[in-house]
Amino acid sequence: MELTTEQVADITIVVLPGEQLDAGNAKEFKRDIAAVLEPCSKVVFDLRELRFVDSSGLGAILSCLRQLNAKGGDLKLCAMTKPVRALFELVRMHKIFDIYVTRTEALRALGE
Repeated sequence: MELTTEQVADITIVVLPGEQLDAGNAKEFKRDIAAVLEPCSKVVFDLRELRFVDSSGLGAILSCLRQLNAKGGDLKLCAMTKPVRALFELVRMHKIFDIYVTRTEALRALGE
């Protein structure tokens, strides 16, 4: 899985590639994202391309949050599509994650 990353000050932005994060690619995502998260403490996941997430995908994103929180870091999500946002709300994940409409809002929240 080819992850696109950008650096803005001390914040790493990761654009999740592809339209789905599910049982078919969640293991690959977790493997590839581990190396990205290792040196970081502040991360934004840009989800603009994501159209579908299943429980495996949710678990993979949740494990990223846990990994960052364990070392005093944080993860913000931004630019969610409507179907992905609906799923996060259905399974109450919007109570666990900080979700922002725009990348700018997510960066501002991490910068404070």
